[in-house]
Amino acid sequence: MWDRLKRALRSFAGFFVSSIEDPELILEQNIRDLNDQVPKMNESIAMVRANVTLLEKENSKYKDDVRGLTAKVKAAIQAGRDDLAAQYATKLQVEKDALERNEAQLETARLAYEKALNVKKAFMREKDKKTAEAMTAIRDARRAKWQAKVADTMESFTVAGIDSTHDEMLRKVEERTAVNEARMQMALESVDHQSAQIEEEAEKIQANELVKQFKMEMGLMESPAPVSDVGGQTGKTIGKKVGVE
Repeated sequence: MWDRLKRALRSFAGFFVSSIEDPELILEQNIRDLNDQVPKMNESIAMVRANVTLLEKENSKYKDDVRGLTAKVKAAIQAGRDDLAAQYATKLQVEKDALERNEAQLETARLAYEKALNVKKAFMREKDKKTAEAMTAIRDARRAKWQAKVADTMESFTVAGIDSTHDEMLRKVEERTAVNEARMQMALESVDHQSAQIEEEAEKIQANELVKQFKMEMGLMESPAPVSDVGGQTGKTIGKKVGVE
């Protein structure tokens, strides 16, 4: 029973952690953590280098002391002061031992400094690699989010939802067009085209007569002879010719 409860609690905790995990944010935090380690590493390397520098100074001092005591031993011997030469020789031995220890420590410090530099180089290469990978993954994650938003937006533009309205409006427009065309056709058929043509011809004749009257008034055209006079004269002439005969 207890084991089942522990498994349930672990599964709930795992689900909770998974639900709040954001890979993009975690990768960004990893990059910051890697960058934060660089100053600490530089500080450690600086301490190693400072130790090397200190040992180098001590080494230089021991060498100077050894050279000075050696010269004093030789000078005391030349002066016949073996007692002073012995004292200087004792100090000389102490300085040589110290110099030997210093050189061993200096060699170790130099190796440690060189190793620290190599570790930093390896760390920087790995940091740059992981940073590049993280940045690529972050860009991919952002691109994926953008694509998901675009997909959601595009999915919201459904054509099926407006098909019924679209078809209905098309039918209404077609019906109205057909009705108007039918009304126009009926209106055209109801007009008496023959009467209209007769009236148009009558207007033309009337206009021509008016033009003739204006020409006669202006002396541009002779007035036609009266029909009755011409008929009477012709009748008389015909009668005469008939009587003569």
